[in-house]
Amino acid sequence: MHTALVTKWGETPKYVEVETPPVPSADSDLIQIKLVASGVHQVVRSRAEGTHYSAKTLPHVPGIDGIATTADGKYVYFSTLATGAMSELITLPKKDTRPLPEGVDPVQAAALVNPAMSSWMAMQTRTFNLPKDFTVLIMGATTMSGTLAIPLVRSLGAAKVIGVARNAAALKALDLDEKIQLLDPAEKTDFSKLGDVDVILDYLWGPPTAHLFNQLASKIPVQFVQIGSMAGVDANLASANLRSKNITMRGAGPGAWTIPQLMGEYSNILLALKHVKKQEVNVVKLADIEKVWNEKSATRTVFVP
Repeated sequence: MHTALVTKWGETPKYVEVETPPVPSADSDLIQIKLVASGVHQVVRSRAEGTHYSAKTLPHVPGIDGIATTADGKYVYFSTLATGAMSELITLPKKDTRPLPEGVDPVQAAALVNPAMSSWMAMQTRTFNLPKDFTVLIMGATTMSGTLAIPLVRSLGAAKVIGVARNAAALKALDLDEKIQLLDPAEKTDFSKLGDVDVILDYLWGPPTAHLFNQLASKIPVQFVQIGSMAGVDANLASANLRSKNITMRGAGPGAWTIPQLMGEYSNILLALKHVKKQEVNVVKLADIEKVWNEKSATRTVFVP
């Protein structure tokens, strides 16, 4: 069979032929599946570079998840850090697969489950006792994860979704109830008229979040969930903001939630993709991985056999 393989950290993965693994016995806890599609998420690149804590052994097969078919032709979503995903055949524990719901496109699922996971896990495991028809503010709404968060939080009961981002044109195209363009420097942005918000999902951190905290005037409790740091890994938060405002701060990511919690939500995330409009995806043959790996793309790349 063929697989993508990294033999030296930081080098472009190569498409090579390797020995076909044996099929697990019928009574085994393992299953062998045939790859349909696997997405190139940021964590996939970090692992291939050897800079992510979860990838420290060479040779390394890129990919952490995807869509595959079982021996009887059924589509499944699979998640794996141990074996990698970008191989024609993948052998992994049966418990690490989930049926792909009918009506969910396999290539779309391969591209979107990972970025959708961030907001879904934030809402399901890091927010609590939200009122009916709650309001969500998304800092970084034009990122793929932020864009997917819009329909996902609506599916979970949000009645009002507000987006913050720098790109005014991209922001305008999103299904948001209110849009706030983030200015440069961030301190020029006017958050003072934002009003009441129940949840803040933050993909930015850095100066934009610090400025938001300074101007936030919500009269109701705010649950702030930190997810990403695209605007900086440090934020100079004034202590008075936490004493004078009813803000609860949490983070969302591995450690803040557990892997068993994540595994328990995969089926729900897959079902929730039915609420998401079809996204533009860059579909590439796995055999061409060496040609396109270092190309910049505005859309998520998905490799197919």
